[in-house]
Amino acid sequence: MKKIITINNLFIFIFLLSLFSILSALYIEYVLGAIPCKLCIYQRIPYLLAIPISIIGYFFLDQKLWLYTILLTFFSSFILAGYHSGIENGIFAEFKGCNSDNINLLNKEQILNSFDEIMPNCKDVKFRILGFSLATINMFISFIIIIISLFLIKNYENK
Repeated sequence: MKKIITINNLFIFIFLLSLFSILSALYIEYVLGAIPCKLCIYQRIPYLLAIPISIIGYFFLDQKLWLYTILLTFFSSFILAGYHSGIENGIFAEFKGCNSDNINLLNKEQILNSFDEIMPNCKDVKFRILGFSLATINMFISFIIIIISLFLIKNYENK
């Protein structure tokens, strides 16, 4: 029987998943009008990094290095998404950059300009899929990729 979960299949899956995730985030933001908070934008970075990593990993001979890179990328995604999900659920306090606090601005012009740049607070969930926030979904997806990557690394080292 042919193995379904191979390193190459993982790289293809991650490429497609990352591309879909980025395009979906842009659709939700620009077409549906759900303005992302700072942590939502930061959570796109691992997916943007995963696209070239998965392409290089697919074609590169030493795939173990790129598999570890994917593992590290999605581990950071898991931590970031877990933190964001924790803020949404009141487990963690928002960090200072999460809220749009205009009180510390010095003059009237700065205050007026800041109204054009107000981002939503990280605790406010503006978009849900099946009752889950996008941060929670990202946390679950990242966790699954971590588990699959660890499984493939273990099998790679047993060869």
